Amino acid sequence: MKHLFFVVSLMALISCGENLSKTRGEIDKTALLAKGDSIAMIAQKTLVGKLTSAISERGVPGAVAFCNLNAMPLTDSLSMSNNVGIQRLSDKNRNPANTLSSIHDKEAWTKIQKMMADTGIKDKHLLMEDKNSVYYYKAIPLGMPLCLNCHGQKDKDIAPDVFKIISEKYPQDKAIGYEAGQLRGMWKIKMPVNE
Repeated sequence: MKHLFFVVSLMALISCGENLSKTRGEIDKTALLAKGDSIAMIAQKTLVGKLTSAISERGVPGAVAFCNLNAMPLTDSLSMSNNVGIQRLSDKNRNPANTLSSIHDKEAWTKIQKMMADTGIKDKHLLMEDKNSVYYYKAIPLGMPLCLNCHGQKDKDIAPDVFKIISEKYPQDKAIGYEAGQLRGMWKIKMPVNE
């Protein structure tokens, strides 16, 4: 009888330990999703704010020139201040540095595309892991009509002078032809595992 009590107690303890580790893992995942989302929102607001200011000061062609010189340094600065790696990625990238290059990126892109097609999914974001890092990905839909000035249809939304400067600054540009609401890209935030 004592032996049976010991075995049942041991199994209960093991079961509780498994539940605790699962709960801890779920909390970590929730915290990482919240951290990634917060950083992505700050990055998005910062970039949109700077672009909006550039448009009001220099017009849309000036904003293209601003973005060409400042978008990457801006994300690099936000990466350093948050101790993470931040990128914007797309299958139709404007800057060659924003292409989908890793297996994780391509897999995340496919998942984000499916999420965008599913109106039942509110938060269009996900986490992926490898042994050293956690990657947070979040959809960047073309949300503001203003974005169509640089990413819309060539002869409908994009003015000839804007298209000219896009072609000059980004000779391999693929980031046009979008309509409002379409998936334009995604944020990728690389977070160290040991945080």
